[in-house]
Amino acid sequence: MERVMVMLLELEEAKNYLRVDTDEEDGLITGLSQSAEKLCMDVARIEDAEDFASLGDTAKTAVLYATAYLYEHREEADHHALTLTLRSLLFGVRKEGF
Repeated sequence: MERVMVMLLELEEAKNYLRVDTDEEDGLITGLSQSAEKLCMDVARIEDAEDFASLGDTAKTAVLYATAYLYEHREEADHHALTLTLRSLLFGVRKEGF
């Protein structure tokens, strides 16, 4: 079953969080936001994008954090450290299993 992504973040919201004023990196930021959202859903063990989006600020904060981390560390990202931080952010909503 293929997941349909419901983009939790608007591009402008992500750019504002990243403090990016130009349009030059819009494609990169969009791609990173999509990857961040999928990663957060995997960490939370939630398959349905609408269920994840219904978590509100918790989901949005995790996706913003992951997007910023991937943007700032795109050359040398420590994905293990990122995953551990996301587990902490999403601990209260994380499902026991898929």
